[in-house]
Amino acid sequence: MRTKIDYGIDLGTTNSAIARIENGKPTIKKSDMMMDTMPSCITYNIKKDILIGQSALGKLKTDRTNALKHFRKEKSNTYIEFKRTIGNDSKFLSSNMGKEFSSEDLSAEVLMKLKSFITDEAVKSIVITVPAKFTMVQKDATVRAGKLAGFEHIELLQEPIAASMAYGLNSDYKDGMWLVYDFGGGTFDAALIKVEDGIMKVIDTEGDNWLGGKNLDEAIVDQIILPYMEKTFAINDIINDVDKKEILRDAVKFYAEECKIQMSFKDNHNILTDLGDLPFEDENGEEPYIDIDINQFIMENTFAPIFQKSIDICKDLLKRNNLKGPQLATLLLVGGPTYSPILRKMLKEQITDKINTSIDPMTSVATGAALFASTISVSEEVMEQSRDTTKLQLEIKHEATTVEEEEMVNIKILNEKTEGTIPDKVFADVVRGDKAWSSGKKQISGKATLVDIQLNMGASNTFEVILYDEQGNKLECQPNSFNILQGINPGQATLPYHIALEITDRIQGKDILTALKGLEKNQTLPATGVTKGLKTQKDIRPGMASDEIIIPFYQGDYYAEGTTAIHSTHINEIKINGEDLPSLLPAGSDVEITLKVDRSEQMTASIFFPYLNHTEQQTVEIIQGKSVSKEWLENEIIKAKKIAKRLQEENNSKEVGKIIGNINGIAEQLEHKGGGDSGKLEVQDNLLKELRALDKLDSETEWLKVEKELKDNFYDLDELLNRIKSNGDEGGLKMEAIDTHMEEFRVKIEQIIKEKSVIHAKELIEEIDRLDFNIRDILAGPQMDISLINNINSNFSSTNWKDSNKARTLLNQAIQSINSGNVSSLRPILIQILDVMDRDDAEKVTGKLTR
Repeated sequence: MRTKIDYGIDLGTTNSAIARIENGKPTIKKSDMMMDTMPSCITYNIKKDILIGQSALGKLKTDRTNALKHFRKEKSNTYIEFKRTIGNDSKFLSSNMGKEFSSEDLSAEVLMKLKSFITDEAVKSIVITVPAKFTMVQKDATVRAGKLAGFEHIELLQEPIAASMAYGLNSDYKDGMWLVYDFGGGTFDAALIKVEDGIMKVIDTEGDNWLGGKNLDEAIVDQIILPYMEKTFAINDIINDVDKKEILRDAVKFYAEECKIQMSFKDNHNILTDLGDLPFEDENGEEPYIDIDINQFIMENTFAPIFQKSIDICKDLLKRNNLKGPQLATLLLVGGPTYSPILRKMLKEQITDKINTSIDPMTSVATGAALFASTISVSEEVMEQSRDTTKLQLEIKHEATTVEEEEMVNIKILNEKTEGTIPDKVFADVVRGDKAWSSGKKQISGKATLVDIQLNMGASNTFEVILYDEQGNKLECQPNSFNILQGINPGQATLPYHIALEITDRIQGKDILTALKGLEKNQTLPATGVTKGLKTQKDIRPGMASDEIIIPFYQGDYYAEGTTAIHSTHINEIKINGEDLPSLLPAGSDVEITLKVDRSEQMTASIFFPYLNHTEQQTVEIIQGKSVSKEWLENEIIKAKKIAKRLQEENNSKEVGKIIGNINGIAEQLEHKGGGDSGKLEVQDNLLKELRALDKLDSETEWLKVEKELKDNFYDLDELLNRIKSNGDEGGLKMEAIDTHMEEFRVKIEQIIKEKSVIHAKELIEEIDRLDFNIRDILAGPQMDISLINNINSNFSSTNWKDSNKARTLLNQAIQSINSGNVSSLRPILIQILDVMDRDDAEKVTGKLTR
């Protein structure tokens, strides 16, 4: 019986693998084709058989080649790269099975196939790796796939962290900063890891879920193979037809992939097909073929722009952590494409020459996952299922990982879980797997016994527990072994994204992403985030289900905070209505939100209402992502272009020009890849990235305007005060207090300009203008308030109100006060009226901002 999970799976976009701990060491389990990895490909044949792996990939190649005969894309029953749409509501229709499958369904088939390679025991617990940039939605879908595959206990691990564990166990570098460069088949991840005495801590991660080996294959097709075929054969009708061109591209991708692999190990390669391998005729009746000599110079021109994208991500990761390449202790390569000599040369030139190739880039993730699995205890539910109570049941407690040479193990007999007679005296001998050390016999019982054990350095140490009775007869026990990983400690999981709220910011006048304090990117899990200072926008009446407070939660990347919330990943929202509350919750009431995130990124929210002294607790369920249409994307691209054009007119910077170029490239990408769900999701992700960048630039452009307004308003107020002092007409003003405010304003302005904070600048503008308004009001007397009330009333219908009903009620109160001669009560009412008025309109009415 295993007490630790011990099994790890690398569930890849193009290839997958499984590993387990055997005799203390991680071992890749061979596929049914005796390969270390298996293609993540599935086909359902006409007999309703399910083929997975190499045979399915062969069927895919046949299907794509046969499509050339009539240039008609038949509904396929073979699927690959479905990991790219996991967590989304995309469906894959199989005519042979007469049903649709989700990405989770197909991923579950791959997981079940990998599990079938284990023939000597049932596997109920598993560690599955995911890309560092996977969102909560995608991770939740991966867990669902694992459940569908029959796993009862599932732990997720980021791929670059798994790879670093595979490397770190035998590494001489037990201190320093590591950069994991993980270029997989469909995704790219970079992880910055700090190692101190073998204890690892993830400092920061970055990546691109749409950058990988697939992009290299497509580059060979589009830049080498298709241009050759256009030049050699008459295929203009095919090239100019989007659907036909896509069929041809799919058919020749296999030759591109083979070329990519060969050029990772050779200087030259010939892409060659026999006549008939491409079963169609060109416009002149000739049968096309491919015969292209490839060298490393051609490959470099083709691959360099793609690899550069990944290197730029690494540079940005280092820069935002105040690091440079030479400061790295090592750079770890993960993924098949990292065999490329072109990439390795670029990394040496631009990042560091300390490139490590001691681990197999193809299997390091699965190997590391198994090592990590050896540190995670199997769940109690799974443990109970596998107990053989006829054997002496033991509880063995110990550190799963350590950087020490010696550890203590706590052993006791579980009397209540053991059937039959337990000898009066039981002795345990703990023997290390290499037989070079044993503890000697120690008596154990229902009370804990401590055993000191010695570990081999830099290894996964397996220990056998052998029980004896008083006469020296061996006794069967369960568990009868345990494992301790010496030399490296993976530390705790961290958040790869900000966990954030969508909050309406009255200063900026838009809904922005605001990270919860304590749940920012790279926080160690489990973690707790707290947000205070929020206000309800309307009354919530008790018992009224229609009166709702909606609290949306999002995931945002490193640069997303402060940008428009809809440009980030929506996790879900919590709704609280009048039926949940004991009594009336007035508009403007305080709300405090506490969000707890556990190691598996499951979330529980507590919403506290101080006014009611009442707390609501809810689990934040993760919702599935939605597909988007090509038409919606086209409209969003048009909107993005308009925003970019406006910013270019306001601030013609190189960065705006770069974003405009990127948006134009995304529009082309939509035409090229917008037919399938995966392509549309890729376009959407890329577009949202540019929209976040536009948001940032918009804020920077806004800063120039806000800075001018801040200075102008302060100088206006300062000039007003100088006139008052020079005229000697202070009119009851407390000048000493006003001078103190002005000095405070000067200090704040200096700090705000240094930080370029738009939000703080606008808040200070409000303070300055409020003081300005109050000074003018004191000098003018009650007549000013009366004049403003009458002016607002006359222009009520043309004013933009946040709440017109509330505004009308307040105005009626003010007019009644004027008519009754009670003008002393006007000021509080006027402030409330201005508070429900649009900011621009309030400025027009008062000449100054008053809130």
